Amino acid sequence: MLLVLNAGSSSLKFSLYDDAPAGADPAVRHRGQIEGLLGQARFVVRDGAGAEAARRDWPEGVALGHDGAMAFLLDWIRTDVGGAGLKACGHRVVHGGREFTRPVLVDEAVLERLQALVPLAPLHQPHNLSPIRAIRRALPGLPQVACFDTAFHRTQPWEAETFALPAKLTAQGILRYGFHGLSYEYIAEALRGLDPVLGRGRVVVAHLGNGASMCALDDGRSVATTMGFTPIDGLPMGTRSGAIDPGVILYLLRQRGMSAEQVERLLMHESGLLGVSGVSSDMRTLREKAASEPGAARALQLFAYRIVREVGSLAAALGGLDALVFTAGIGENDRALRAEVCRALGWLGIELDDMANARAGGTSPPTQISRSGRCAAWVIPTNEELMIVRHTSEALADTPRA
Repeated sequence: MLLVLNAGSSSLKFSLYDDAPAGADPAVRHRGQIEGLLGQARFVVRDGAGAEAARRDWPEGVALGHDGAMAFLLDWIRTDVGGAGLKACGHRVVHGGREFTRPVLVDEAVLERLQALVPLAPLHQPHNLSPIRAIRRALPGLPQVACFDTAFHRTQPWEAETFALPAKLTAQGILRYGFHGLSYEYIAEALRGLDPVLGRGRVVVAHLGNGASMCALDDGRSVATTMGFTPIDGLPMGTRSGAIDPGVILYLLRQRGMSAEQVERLLMHESGLLGVSGVSSDMRTLREKAASEPGAARALQLFAYRIVREVGSLAAALGGLDALVFTAGIGENDRALRAEVCRALGWLGIELDDMANARAGGTSPPTQISRSGRCAAWVIPTNEELMIVRHTSEALADTPRA
């Protein structure tokens, strides 16, 4: 079995995959999460068919924490699943910096270099590294593979990743790194299988979820993306502001007397769809309340507008556009948003097929939602976990046997 972990600030998502023959993708045995790590934790796991397989709730006020969650999860795998068959663990790690351009087997030296990147992603990286350390303590012989959200974007030309700052700061690592790379890598591979011609063409992928970004692909390689030095940049998101004039931050610090911590909280947790709407960060709630809550309607309008603007920018970086792909939770399920964006991009040659758009989403397979035209539109469900499984299996295969 292979274990896949995706650790956030207050949750630990995991999947267990069965072994598979060489060249085949393994099947999911269990998938679940432990949420509420900072208080009133809950463990829920489902089998490969989606049926609930186990559940546990901790009392209110019990702060399980990442270490406690990992200890519980490993014990559950050992006693309920058969942990003796666990061969390796793959981790989603947000930041690989300039050094890590591909997945890597983790040893103490690698862990130290990843720790040094914490200042570049202080809200994500420590939580990504915590389970790696916990497993190294509990199962020191288990191979662990770090898979990076930034690695896929290291194919970008220098002008796409460089800020107009003094060169010495650029040399110190202040660059546009980009994120959601595991999702974009999966979509690039999936599109090649669905339409090899488009897979080699000029494609913009819109990864739209609570965290949202977009990426320009040329022959399956990242050439530009909306997120930059941090995952705050680019599109407005559930609670993140997206791109903002740096002068606003200076104004808040100097004229409003806000501290760096207060500004960070504002931009990361109080802005985006939540801030604009004053209602919610959830697109489903905003759709429900748009008719009665002006703020909800404004948030929806702004989100669509910014997506359309970014498509134009990314199409310019590509020198044209052959396809637009929607993915992730909002991209896969919000038919109204897809329709609004596609209609606004008619000048690029996208001709929306309303019936196909209505069918796409949920549990549907990849679906083309455009009619024949010079630019196609697709909905393709992403699968970052499967990319981690593939990378982990490849890393194990490349490791010399003792």
